[in-house]
Amino acid sequence: MELVYPPVIALAKTMFRVLDLRIEIDGAEHIPTEGGAVLASNHVSYLDFIFCGLAAQPTKRLVRFMAKKSVFDHKISGPLMRGMRHIPVDRDAGAASFREATTALKDGEVVGVFPEATISESFTVKGLKSGAVRLARTAKVPLVPMAVWGPHRLWTKGHKKELTKRHVPVLIKVGQAIEMPKGISPDALTATLKERLSGLLDAVQKAYPDKPAGSEDRWWLPAHLGGTAPLPEAAAV
Repeated sequence: MELVYPPVIALAKTMFRVLDLRIEIDGAEHIPTEGGAVLASNHVSYLDFIFCGLAAQPTKRLVRFMAKKSVFDHKISGPLMRGMRHIPVDRDAGAASFREATTALKDGEVVGVFPEATISESFTVKGLKSGAVRLARTAKVPLVPMAVWGPHRLWTKGHKKELTKRHVPVLIKVGQAIEMPKGISPDALTATLKERLSGLLDAVQKAYPDKPAGSEDRWWLPAHLGGTAPLPEAAAV
């Protein structure tokens, strides 16, 4: 029985209403209504998992996210993460996390992955790890790409936390599952995933209804859209 996840979702939705966040979800029908699937998203904020999980709500799915072990060790977040059956990732023992995620997928769960591994400070799609592709291929489940844009204005790396900021638009776009024919290497498929994520992210960035309030507010836009976020090369350094 799901004793923890539904109340957490209800609380999150209440907070969205209180803050009047303008959330739009496009493409939720691409998330399977049953059976396992890997949901692979870009990563721009500490809140991405909340909104990525929200994208699965129209299909009534609960997403089990892979997250770093330190989140599970925290006295507050740890019990919640375990109660929602998310999957801890210990970078010193990655094989165990991979096995747990594969088992969840074969049991019919949707597993959420951020293949960039860390937040992209350039607000573009960074180089990806191949884990999402390898999970989908090993478990023989669909690999569904998605992009989220907007939560970084509330809380992201290197910027002030503004969790009470109101009326922020959040755009979520889910794409079609990526075909994974036999004979194609994980690296080639990961390159395809990056291309698809970049296309989805570009679409939501261009459709985003808000503009910076002034020159000092341009930090949340990538450089190629006139923002002051660092270029991908500088962000990587």
